[in-house]
Amino acid sequence: MSDATVKYLLPETDLPTDWYNIVADLPTPPPPVLHPGTLKPVGPADLAPLFPETLILQEVATERRIEIPQPVRDIYRLWRPTPLYRARRLERALDTPARIFYKYEGVSPAGSHKPNTAIPQAFYNKEAGTRRIATETGAGQWGSSLALAGSLFGIEIDIYMVKVSYHQKPYRRALMESYGARCVPSPSLETAAGRAILAANPDSRGSLGIAISEAVEMAASRDDTKYALGSVLNHVLLHQTVIGEEAIDQMAMADAYPDVIVACTGGGSNFAGLAFPFLGAKLRGGPDVRIVAVEPAACPSLTRGRYAYDFGDTAGLTPLTKMHTLGSTFMPPGFHAGGLRYHGMAPLVSHIKELGLVEAVAYRQTEVFAAGVQFARAEGIVPAPEANHAVKGAIDEALRCKADGQARTILFNLSGHGHFDMQSYTDYFAGKLEDIDYDEGDLAQALAGLPKVAD
Repeated sequence: MSDATVKYLLPETDLPTDWYNIVADLPTPPPPVLHPGTLKPVGPADLAPLFPETLILQEVATERRIEIPQPVRDIYRLWRPTPLYRARRLERALDTPARIFYKYEGVSPAGSHKPNTAIPQAFYNKEAGTRRIATETGAGQWGSSLALAGSLFGIEIDIYMVKVSYHQKPYRRALMESYGARCVPSPSLETAAGRAILAANPDSRGSLGIAISEAVEMAASRDDTKYALGSVLNHVLLHQTVIGEEAIDQMAMADAYPDVIVACTGGGSNFAGLAFPFLGAKLRGGPDVRIVAVEPAACPSLTRGRYAYDFGDTAGLTPLTKMHTLGSTFMPPGFHAGGLRYHGMAPLVSHIKELGLVEAVAYRQTEVFAAGVQFARAEGIVPAPEANHAVKGAIDEALRCKADGQARTILFNLSGHGHFDMQSYTDYFAGKLEDIDYDEGDLAQALAGLPKVAD
């Protein structure tokens, strides 16, 4: 058998017609979202200033399948179905009996999985008459995806980009502007939230929590503007399940089924997109599968965070959700995987972690870049810094197979390419990329400030 990479492609006609909602199959329902003032479950009216009605209904949906609108499917066809590869060259390099597969989402116009939700969010906003959408972005993959969606549906896009990433990733910023979006370094002087942060710390590097505060404030203050989030929320995770739905069919084409699924986690969307359809099948009596979430050791919400109610943003403008959190005021170090620098984890991902349905592991920055380089030299694709965490997790699983002589099947999500992140690789090769640790005192202080909500 050749050691060449093997690609499995579904015909365009097999593009999924529905998104999968894991809430329908969970053994216990997730905790409700709470109003921060009353501590009572939020209703549709509480979310109406931020989201169009259809997305609010998807956020609280309990049905297993939700139809993908035809206009969304038509745009998905620009890059979907995405390829599934068997990484024979990497298997050979690792000398492992494992079979390694990866779902490659870097073929989208924005270079990552994020358009899977940006397109439907823009579509539903256009239907509702929205003229402008405000959002945040870390590494810029979400921002560039929503900018693309805005250009396709004729919606103005304002993006608050975490300041450290704004300066680290100028080409990602240029991509957003190429699609017609306005990109602002966060914290900024445009919002009360940004001005308060800068007054306290003029040199603030920013965080996703701060950028969310700015975008939410901007959306809530304008009648013609809504807010869009690229991860964490239920409807975002729902849209991403096209990844796993395709992967199930593609694994069948390969006459295989995963024993282990691996994906990186920041807010949880690419992880849920791949893992939820397989987990749902397991919950309905299908094949068993281990699922491993991989996060950065410098921002370890699943492995070090507390499962508690918390704000999704730093300024406390959002509802309270129960999730694994480091505290909404936690300021992660400025490591290069900017898309994973969020203080909390998606409530649905947090819930299944609490139910013992998934595992979590954290890695340091230099070891995930070493894994990414090894992958690139075997498979030819340079992963995004975020995706390097999944690569590292998959390699470790393959080496475990080598150690115990078990030929398990591993599937991981290569959620995006690193073509706009080459400065981070330049720093890695020059020995300038350091393993940055968060401050334990800062973490303790952030956790001490969690909202007081009775169980």
